[in-house]
Amino acid sequence: GHFAAGAGRAKRPRGAGRQLEAGMRGILITCNMNERKCVGEAYSLLGEYGDLLYGPEQFSDHEERLSGSDREEDEDDVEAALKKEVGQIRASTEQKLRRFQSVESGANNVVFIRTQGIEPENLVHHILKDMHTTKKKKTRVILRMLPISGTCKAFMEDMKKYTETFFEPWFKAPNKGTFQIVYKARNNSHMSREEVIKELAGIVGSLNPENKVDLNNPQYTVVVEIIKTVCCLSVVRDYVLFRKYNLQEVVKSSKEDAQQNPASLTEQNSEVVKAETGEEEKSSKEVKEENK
Repeated sequence: GHFAAGAGRAKRPRGAGRQLEAGMRGILITCNMNERKCVGEAYSLLGEYGDLLYGPEQFSDHEERLSGSDREEDEDDVEAALKKEVGQIRASTEQKLRRFQSVESGANNVVFIRTQGIEPENLVHHILKDMHTTKKKKTRVILRMLPISGTCKAFMEDMKKYTETFFEPWFKAPNKGTFQIVYKARNNSHMSREEVIKELAGIVGSLNPENKVDLNNPQYTVVVEIIKTVCCLSVVRDYVLFRKYNLQEVVKSSKEDAQQNPASLTEQNSEVVKAETGEEEKSSKEVKEENK
């Protein structure tokens, strides 16, 4: 019921806490022109793997049941107690649904699922790893699923200040690693791709000089997704192996091929600084054909 209700609310009037904004964590999902179905698929998929990794969602059981002495109170007190109980049940239900909650992303064909109490990177990596291993296709309209571990305002000074701390768990000495930066902007014209990549790479280097750029087989991929005035950030593993975190493509690939064909990896990585819209355009055309 939650999945169906969430899908039905995919296109809703914007309101406080119902749209993507700085300070949120979650999962950014691209789809092929069917956002409502995408939300439904996202809830189903995330719910399945969320329960496996973190256990079923639990109600916060603050309900107070009426005891024998309560029943002997006058009607006004009983009515007040019942109202309080109903309010607590509603509050616990709302809290239960907050593990995954769709919010307005601010861009077409993009869904943002706000998360609470989980690590988006670990959850999404687990999903892709399982799909890559089993080759079992579990979605039809979802294309890419990117964990978003942090968000800030999409202005260069804000991004520089934010990432100086955000990058520390992966890149601050003694931690180190090879990395690449992938960048995508939607409904935003004031940011420069070249400037963003240059500044963020400089910050990674300043945290530890041993951090090196590697476009062929990096340990980490810094994902920068800008939508309007919000910058979404994450640092992910196996970006190339998992086909840029594309759920449609990862079930087609094989781990052995990826390991045995480094040339194909190089070719894929040479495109990481370009806009990653090819898969989305292709899938959109396929959907149009199906709908004819």
